[in-house]
Amino acid sequence: MSLQDARIWEIAAGAAVLAGVATVSAWLVFRDRPTPEEQEQARRQFLTQSGRIVDGTLLDCFQVPADDGRTLMMLLYDYIIGGVDYECSQDITNMSEVVDVAQVRAGFPCSVRYQPGNPQNSIVVAEKWSGLRVKLPVLPAYDDPDALDPERPS
Repeated sequence: MSLQDARIWEIAAGAAVLAGVATVSAWLVFRDRPTPEEQEQARRQFLTQSGRIVDGTLLDCFQVPADDGRTLMMLLYDYIIGGVDYECSQDITNMSEVVDVAQVRAGFPCSVRYQPGNPQNSIVVAEKWSGLRVKLPVLPAYDDPDALDPERPS
């Protein structure tokens, strides 16, 4: 192979590398990036599919003004994992079909899904899962007043 042939191969390889770098750069600049809402939906879906469940307590449901002028509906809850108390909030503004804000009661128990390696990453409600409980459980013995009567025949 002559010196001139080697130069041609070097130029061709350089042009191919330059074209590859330009293609990757253009893809990075012009690709569709997920919106914050899409990222939050993906996070909820991930936790619904792979998160562990722990008992928690609803603390409050309140509104917060956002930077863009909207009003966000937030759900405040806490839970304990490994002796560590976590207090988190979840934006439930776009989840009106899943969460009835009028039914949320402070102090009620709930189920919390969390990421095992990152326990502060948690949710109480998602599109296909809800850790909210509509009412407090009623024990069967206290549901029937006659069940507490010792003279009642069994």
